[in-house]
Amino acid sequence: MSKVYNWHLGREMDYPYDAVYPERQFAFVFNINRCIACQSCTMACKSTWTFSKGQEQMWWANVETKPYGGYPQHWDVKILELLEQANPGGQSWSETESGDPKKPYGQFDGKTVFEARGPVLTPDSSRVLGYLPTDEEWNSPNIYEDNPVGGRGVKGQFHKTGEQLPVHKTWFFYLARICNHCSYPACLAACPRKAIYKRPEDGIVLIDQSECRGYRKCVEACPYKKTMYRGNTRISEKCIACYPRLEGKDPESEGAPMETRCMAACIGQIRMQGLVKMGQDGTWAEDRQHPLYYLVHVAKVALPLYPQFGTEPNGFYIPPRWVPREYLRQMFGPGVDGAIERYNNPDRELLAVLQLFRKSNRIIYRYEIQEGPRIYEGELRGKKVTLYNDTIIAFGRKGEELFRTTLEEPIHKRPAIYANSI
Repeated sequence: MSKVYNWHLGREMDYPYDAVYPERQFAFVFNINRCIACQSCTMACKSTWTFSKGQEQMWWANVETKPYGGYPQHWDVKILELLEQANPGGQSWSETESGDPKKPYGQFDGKTVFEARGPVLTPDSSRVLGYLPTDEEWNSPNIYEDNPVGGRGVKGQFHKTGEQLPVHKTWFFYLARICNHCSYPACLAACPRKAIYKRPEDGIVLIDQSECRGYRKCVEACPYKKTMYRGNTRISEKCIACYPRLEGKDPESEGAPMETRCMAACIGQIRMQGLVKMGQDGTWAEDRQHPLYYLVHVAKVALPLYPQFGTEPNGFYIPPRWVPREYLRQMFGPGVDGAIERYNNPDRELLAVLQLFRKSNRIIYRYEIQEGPRIYEGELRGKKVTLYNDTIIAFGRKGEELFRTTLEEPIHKRPAIYANSI
């Protein structure tokens, strides 16, 4: 095992290979507060990549209802249980949020899926703590959709009240997922054929199918269960981040980098995808005007999914405001309280950056804000609120302007003669 630095954990950790980082890393932010589980992303991916024989139960993109739903079912609960069995009572954080980009969420003192392998895994050659889901667990991608949590110990009955923020008593939320294209992929670590690799130009994790022999070690190892076995070909497959679009090979983009199919299909405007600069130490290089860098490292409203797994996922989530904080801290780490507070009370820049989501299918490399007039003053949850109609401008890879939009969205009033027409 080598030692690599994991900035999500705030410390070094064990990993089977030495650290090597791309110049830019594929990354994304999902705003859970906006997701309506329309499954447009799911079907966009399915109709593009996994519509063939043997791929019937492959859903590279999916939206599951938490806390009960999951694809495969119970994927996160099972991994958390395995980690707890490997390190009883030790899966905790000793520090909390900090201003240090090398440990923004504090320090995790527990064991990762790479460090917990020793006491519980056989044979000794196994490199990653994991498990193989059963066929039944793969069968129902929408299991428990829209099922809420009610009162503890009261079956089939929900709270009569409790719909007020900051925490709802009866709750659920939608968790949209794709492959996180981790900086330290568990699938790559576990593959005995070395058939899995990260592209040096953008960090996308791919499987060389000419080398894969279908041992399913990648399926067993990935804690997010985003590598999947195809029975009729006897090889594994996974999300490829629509890399032809990322390379500008989609005819629609005329050579410009373009967002993935699932991102571009999102009607809830929950998604933003980008390529972030990587430093030589494995952290994100400072890039103040990049929208993903801003959301993760400056505004600090977007958090990694289960950072304690240790894979350093490059997918980040703005947590849902109405969910009990203890549940969210388990899922997104100790930065939850601060992230929700900042999202509930956004400053002028954050309000503008949030307008960038899904305004274009081109990848944004930089943004600028032009200040506009004051349009509202008031009070929200006991705090003074002032809104300005600022204009935010998005730029592409070559510095070209992609689009500009204002904080106050324009309203078109239908003429009276057409008021009741369809």
